[in-house]
Amino acid sequence: MNNPVGWFEIHVQDMARAVSFYQAVLQQQLEKLEFPGMEMWTFPMQPEGRGAGGALVKRDGQPSGGNSVMVYFICGDCAEEASRIEAAGGKLLQGKTSIGQYGFIALGLDPDGNSFGLHSM
Repeated sequence: MNNPVGWFEIHVQDMARAVSFYQAVLQQQLEKLEFPGMEMWTFPMQPEGRGAGGALVKRDGQPSGGNSVMVYFICGDCAEEASRIEAAGGKLLQGKTSIGQYGFIALGLDPDGNSFGLHSM
């Protein structure tokens, strides 16, 4: 098993705001997925099983933020995506930081209070 993470969900309260935020920061289009009982927008799926698939999810009774789930998005240079976080309505928690031989990370909060990471080599 190369990647044990098969799927992730980021719970949100305002889907339009969340879609706009992640599209602005990551510069990628999300796609609406029809699923009963909830609103869901998926992140682009990577070919050949690289990385994990995932979605923004709005479900009645499901709170957002403070859920201790950390998702890291793969980037060419995480400083670039990190530079767009605040303009898109989020909060930059930590700018580009070396993690030694494993590359670099930056950390942010989305407008719903969900923490997320950006990773690049």
